[in-house]
Amino acid sequence: MSNITVRYFAWMREHTGADMETVALPTDVTSVGELVPHLVAMSDGHALALKNMQAVRVAVNRAYGDLDTAVNVGDEVAFFPPVTGG
Repeated sequence: MSNITVRYFAWMREHTGADMETVALPTDVTSVGELVPHLVAMSDGHALALKNMQAVRVAVNRAYGDLDTAVNVGDEVAFFPPVTGG
């Protein structure tokens, strides 16, 4: 199996229609930055949720990362929208 688990939090899950999904990891994808275009192509909602990656936080296997963080088969990749406080 060549799948990864992708999780979306807060309003991002509303746009994607899922809080978690299993996605086949393309063989040419080795980082979060390379994964994002494949996710964006899944639907208009995915494109909207992931359109501003400069503001989105990323975690791979529950450790914060960035677009250069490696992604491997079996990993869990999570996307968090920007958080504001007050």
